[in-house]
Amino acid sequence: MKIYTKTGDKGQTSLIGGTRVPKHHIRIESYGTVDELNSHIGLIGDQDIDAQSKKILVEIQDRLFTIGASLASDPDKSKMKIPDLKEEDVVLLENEMDKMNETLPEMKSFILPGGHTTVSYCHIARCVCRRAERITIQLSENSFVADLVIKYLNRLSDYLFVLSRKLSHDLKAEEIPWKPRM
Repeated sequence: MKIYTKTGDKGQTSLIGGTRVPKHHIRIESYGTVDELNSHIGLIGDQDIDAQSKKILVEIQDRLFTIGASLASDPDKSKMKIPDLKEEDVVLLENEMDKMNETLPEMKSFILPGGHTTVSYCHIARCVCRRAERITIQLSENSFVADLVIKYLNRLSDYLFVLSRKLSHDLKAEEIPWKPRM
């Protein structure tokens, strides 16, 4: 099977279900941003981090493929069975955040992104996740998007922030508080 089909050479692509849309369509933008996020999460997982975090990141990547399949489907025409996101996927993120927060110092201010390359990767992924969430919410204003997709993306950005703090702690990197100029 060849990777190139040449069917997109004129700026159109197919959704699951066969509907052709422009490549700049908000649905394409939505799942494309989720794909970008997935790549950033892979980059975090490639760092020298603890096994539990790596395991959860692989789970997250799998869920992002599930979300991508959902967003790539024409809600009116697709009859293809795609995997489901479940409430337990959100609960997993919440439980992991709770565990990480048990060992972290209390936050007393906003924290500037950075301090270590691995931590910076988490912040970049968090920002891409927020963009994916915004685009997906915009898509949901005119087309069906499962509520759980938006909820998962929202919780995932929180998870990535807490993970950045945990990895900062593990790597003994300095968290730099934001001190607004007044």
